[in-house]
Amino acid sequence: MTSAQIAIMATIILYLCLVIFTGVMIGKRSKKSAEGFYLGGRGMGPLVTAMSAEASDMSSYLLMGIPGLAYLSGVADASWTAIGLAIGTYLNFLLVARRLRRYSVRLDAITIPSFISKRYGEKKPVIMGISALIILVFFVPYVASGLAAIGKLFNSLFGWSYMASVVVGAIVIISYTSVGGFSAVATMDLIQSIIMTVALCIIVTFGVVQAGGMDAVLAHARSLPGFLSFSPLLPESGSSAASERCHLL
Repeated sequence: MTSAQIAIMATIILYLCLVIFTGVMIGKRSKKSAEGFYLGGRGMGPLVTAMSAEASDMSSYLLMGIPGLAYLSGVADASWTAIGLAIGTYLNFLLVARRLRRYSVRLDAITIPSFISKRYGEKKPVIMGISALIILVFFVPYVASGLAAIGKLFNSLFGWSYMASVVVGAIVIISYTSVGGFSAVATMDLIQSIIMTVALCIIVTFGVVQAGGMDAVLAHARSLPGFLSFSPLLPESGSSAASERCHLL
């Protein structure tokens, strides 16, 4: 193992210890209730809540998925994905978040399924069960993608077993979330969002410098057919997907 790998491993181990320590300390100070565990006592504040939401939503695929998509297929797919996510997130906070907060407090609802159930006054938890099932179906692949990112990271950096890396990551995540609840998760998400923002800025700056400057980066990008186009390209013909569909019609 090289000195660089040792330094990276030591940093990761220290960070994982910080994560678990933060979860334990916050767990000791948080309210001993279901609301305190699942919602942080509804007192996390807008900054922590917003940063936690975006760090959870835009973590592994922001650092690995979107850059890989741009590298593979050009700017179009990655840019339209980012634009759609930005608009959707803004509308979510503008139209849904505030109303959901007010209604959930009034109905004393902790989870989305319980809110829907109480909102429509159902006597049997049919809607609650359906909504919980929908969340389960869509969040299992999402959680799996995060664990897969952990496995691929440790496998590429240190050559560790992919499955062993996934298990270690899962143990750390379950440890601090089960002890500290949402307060620990939101606090660590805030720290992680700051780390990801700084890391992205450093990586972009370092990459541009290594490539010979922004002019060299843009020149190389322009030399790739359609790489900077906002119309998705079909690899077979190089024509835009929209014009190809028109041609077929």
